[in-house]
Amino acid sequence: MFGLTLISLTLIEYDFMRSLGWRPLQVIDWPSGLALGPYGIWMTVMFILSGVLMAIFALGLRTALGNKTAARMGTLGLLLAGFALAGLAFPTDPTFRTYPKTWHGLLHDLFYVLLGISLLTSMFALGRAFQVDPRWKGYGLYTYVTAALVLPSFAMKGVAFYLFLGAVLTWGFVVASKLLRLSNQIDD
Repeated sequence: MFGLTLISLTLIEYDFMRSLGWRPLQVIDWPSGLALGPYGIWMTVMFILSGVLMAIFALGLRTALGNKTAARMGTLGLLLAGFALAGLAFPTDPTFRTYPKTWHGLLHDLFYVLLGISLLTSMFALGRAFQVDPRWKGYGLYTYVTAALVLPSFAMKGVAFYLFLGAVLTWGFVVASKLLRLSNQIDD
């Protein structure tokens, strides 16, 4: 849902994003800048909805993984990441502007940093939680590899950000699918 919204809004607001300085190979003001465009309300709603869904996902994982330290830390980090993702609904400031940073732009930037830190630390803790739970065999290594892809994207920007986004969205889908399969086994 998040990925589909990004792709759709990027195509619909292509000219607007170009006016902000975004180019497909230069990730300036993307995806946050989509919320500033003529259909920006959809991006704002998606930030909030995705954050709430991530928090619910974290609570589901918490129930499935039990009370071990790594599981508690990982799901708490994921819960914070959901909160931070919802916080991206505060409008960003364009990179190229003629006015000083706004309070909502500063909040947006703060939530972005919180999202990165909480998601990354969550993934390392969840990687450990998956390793020690036989029901999640192989998911620990997969989570560590995904986290390793995430780490450099914060420094490199550009095309690496697309890699980060794709890796994290795929990881979330794969882990949520496993969680759903586990919950269906319990129901049977």
